[in-house]
Amino acid sequence: MEKVKLGLKENWKQFTLLVIINAFVGGMVGLERSVLPQIAEEEFAIAAKTAILSFIIVFGIVKAISNYFAGTFANKIGRKNLLVIGWIFGLPVPFILMYAPSWDWIVAANVLLGINQGLSWSSTVVMKIDLVGEKQRGFAMGLNEFAGYLAVAAVAFLTGYIAGEYGLRPYPFILGIGLAVLGLLGSIFFIKDTSKHVQAENKVSNILRLENTFWETTWKHPNLGAVTQAGLVNNLNDGMAWGLFPILLAGKGFNLEAIGIVTGVYPAVWGFGQLFTGKMADLYSKKMLLVIGMLLQGLALFIFPWAESLYHYIALAAVLGWGTAMVYPTFLATVAENTHPEDRAGSVGVFRLWRDLGYAIGAILTGILADAFGLEVSILTVAFLTVISALSILWRMVPINTLKHD
Repeated sequence: MEKVKLGLKENWKQFTLLVIINAFVGGMVGLERSVLPQIAEEEFAIAAKTAILSFIIVFGIVKAISNYFAGTFANKIGRKNLLVIGWIFGLPVPFILMYAPSWDWIVAANVLLGINQGLSWSSTVVMKIDLVGEKQRGFAMGLNEFAGYLAVAAVAFLTGYIAGEYGLRPYPFILGIGLAVLGLLGSIFFIKDTSKHVQAENKVSNILRLENTFWETTWKHPNLGAVTQAGLVNNLNDGMAWGLFPILLAGKGFNLEAIGIVTGVYPAVWGFGQLFTGKMADLYSKKMLLVIGMLLQGLALFIFPWAESLYHYIALAAVLGWGTAMVYPTFLATVAENTHPEDRAGSVGVFRLWRDLGYAIGAILTGILADAFGLEVSILTVAFLTVISALSILWRMVPINTLKHD
């Protein structure tokens, strides 16, 4: 029997396939980034920001719960099986978005999209961590998130462009059919499960087992708890950006193509940046990368309501994207570094549960604030919370060697 080896070089073929599959997963979210708020206002005459953001609220809650179950059942069902199941749920999404007769159907599509993202993205994350071993997790997560969020950006830009040229529906969503079909077939026929890599790492790990994976990842463990709260706040501000930036820009007179550029630059810098920040997480202090990244996000959001020209918004979207790029692969690398291989999938699932609940919390909070006090107050509140999150990391995180056993 062939000996299982850990490392990026040793497993580059499977790793590359997982990167490609995760790009398809990210592209499914990109379908909605530019045009769904406009569909709500123009086709279904929905004016309240809270109602418009209902699709993000549903998406965030369902994805968060799916993340948790992906982590809980990864060792029982198998990573590959969860990946395939996730894609089966994703198949109907583009068709519903193309032909939905009411906003309720759009919300229902986001239930399916949330399950697709939770199961499929979580599976690719854990499988890549399994493959690369201890030394290159940051770089591995950088490549994973690069592929996913670059695809978000590319599809967001394309859907904005297509909508500007050919209308809001159905043409922007045709891309999603190809993504879903290729993702499902690729997962079935080319991806292999990584359970043997977990067994190989078990023999050399010196990380203490978690007594209670849920509570320690949620808050009790100083490093895992700090990362989890920051993940929630990061996605809280991303959920706000997803739902309110298009509305803010449209209110300032920008057309769909311009909105597509701004909403595409943010995840593009986020995606490309992770090629560098993921490697930085292997070389430098994860704690400081997280603190600086969250502070940059807060700074960009504080300035965002006062910008005027398209170039201002592009620059701020780039700063926001770079700040997010600094933290996103570092989150996952930190979770992996602080967990035993047998606890890893569960801990990643709990982290992603809270992180993606940030979408729903952000959409509810910012929608209520925007309806009551205006878009500017909503955005500034999220900026403040992001800075507080950075300070919490600075206070809580401790060196990993204090948490290992001899």
